[in-house]
Amino acid sequence: MKNTIVIVKGNRGESERLASFISREGPFEVLAIAENGSEGLKAVEGLKPDFLITELILSGIDGFCLIEKTKNLSPETKVVVVSAFSSEDVIERAIEKGASYFMVKPIDNSLLCERLIELCGESVKREVIKEREVPKRSNLEEKISKLFLNVGIPPHIKGYSYLREGVKMAVADPDIINSITKKLYPMIGEKYSTSASKVERAIRHAIEVAWNRGRIDTINNILGVRAFVGTEKPTNGEFIALIADKMLLERA
Repeated sequence: MKNTIVIVKGNRGESERLASFISREGPFEVLAIAENGSEGLKAVEGLKPDFLITELILSGIDGFCLIEKTKNLSPETKVVVVSAFSSEDVIERAIEKGASYFMVKPIDNSLLCERLIELCGESVKREVIKEREVPKRSNLEEKISKLFLNVGIPPHIKGYSYLREGVKMAVADPDIINSITKKLYPMIGEKYSTSASKVERAIRHAIEVAWNRGRIDTINNILGVRAFVGTEKPTNGEFIALIADKMLLERA
């Protein structure tokens, strides 16, 4: 469910750009844009938004009056003030009238969005963080897939998907490498509707394919260390752990 917003600013173009940014970056829906205090108050009265973003210098009724009347008409509406005036008296007066937050122009729209999320409460903040992690997971998959292709593990074999899933799990929980037989293989098997033993064999086969293609120097270069020499092959756990460590270092 999105949090609703009314924006009141003298410059409609600025309001539209802000509305577009906020709607794109957070769990928000801008219900109305008003160019003066009187229009803003009507919007608040009719829509009862979760947030009012307003300037202080407005025609009709000024921002201070708008804040006060908003809190009377819709007590649950949180007011965020955006103003070029930054004296302590102005800020204190706005807060006394009922403003929840005060930002001094020029503002960073990203920061404004973050403050709105904070004012929403912890549950919304956690949900936003969770949603923002999705691209990171997607980016991680892309990096792992690229690495596999470079070392010669073809995507059409089953071990490719199982190995990629194992690396992702090790990145999320490095300790799982210590329980590769009891946890990692069974968890991958459950996801792909197969047995833990088949997962183990498929991953071993994927690693053997890379070694048989003679990509050992490439593997050592990608990992940044001379981990393997000659025909020496790593165990499944060693290979997964090394790639997971590389992914974690790149994130740091």
